[in-house]
Amino acid sequence: MSGANDMSIAGLILEASIPVQLIMLLLLIISVMSWALIFQRSGVLNTASRKSKQFEDKFWSGIDLSKLSTELSQSDQKKQGLESLFLAGYKEFMRLRQQSGVSPEAVMDGTHRAMRVAHSREVEKLEQNLSFLATVGSVTPYIGLFGTVWGIMTSFIALGSVKQATLAMVAPGIAEALIATAMGLFAAIPAVIAYNRFTNRLQRIEIRYENFLEEFSGILHRKAHS
Repeated sequence: MSGANDMSIAGLILEASIPVQLIMLLLLIISVMSWALIFQRSGVLNTASRKSKQFEDKFWSGIDLSKLSTELSQSDQKKQGLESLFLAGYKEFMRLRQQSGVSPEAVMDGTHRAMRVAHSREVEKLEQNLSFLATVGSVTPYIGLFGTVWGIMTSFIALGSVKQATLAMVAPGIAEALIATAMGLFAAIPAVIAYNRFTNRLQRIEIRYENFLEEFSGILHRKAHS
């Protein structure tokens, strides 16, 4: 326990015991990583939503499917989202349709499987590292609480060797220990909010992918039987 009178947050952190300081440092690192992931995932989901809308607008504009496939294949931009689903389905559809002896049902089965695989890959990309935010939200409060318990325990152990204990003697130790809990909550709350928000947005994007997959399958089904 520190006997200093510096009750500022910075002073309490600098004068905290080594274990409590290490816990605070760990929470700070986790918080920085969490915020970096929040900004990164937010950008990824924003891009996915924007590109999905752009592709749907182009797809439903009446453009020829073979022309759209050629444009996407020749484009240097990275394919993602609905573009990947479309290319996977259309290329497999054309490949199977050009083979002799393949029934329309077999063509559609293969096409649907190809789009399902592409769908799973795209959703997996969007879900990447979201579990880290869930872990931060559930674990960091307990890490902060451990630092608080350790700091308070150290303060009271130190008081055991003092004949006359006063509030002024124990207050700095308890205050510095409580900072660990505050840091744990500071790391956990944004992570929980971001995780819930991203999960909701991801579900909407996934529904959009599912709807396109079914609508595109219907178009190809009619084409296969024409």
